[in-house]
Amino acid sequence: MSPHTKEYQEKINTQLQQAKAQLSEFEAHAKAKASPAQIEIINRLKAKHQEIDKKRQELKTASEPKAEQVKAEIDTDVAKLKTSLADLATKLKKAG
Repeated sequence: MSPHTKEYQEKINTQLQQAKAQLSEFEAHAKAKASPAQIEIINRLKAKHQEIDKKRQELKTASEPKAEQVKAEIDTDVAKLKTSLADLATKLKKAG
């Protein structure tokens, strides 16, 4: 594994840890408010988080050309996850 790939994995791992912390916070808030719709959104985001983490694990054994493809997929997925988390945060704040 190249040093660049290892550095990339660490960056993604940090981002995934932050997303997981946000999801836990949002889940606690949604459960307190008993909002099934918000809980469903959180569950979908958790599944996406797990999917991204699985791809991150694939980087450990991927050849360099495949690793670049996986990185591109991860970058796209992480960007979407961050956007979804921001949207959910806004919805939760509006809900009180």
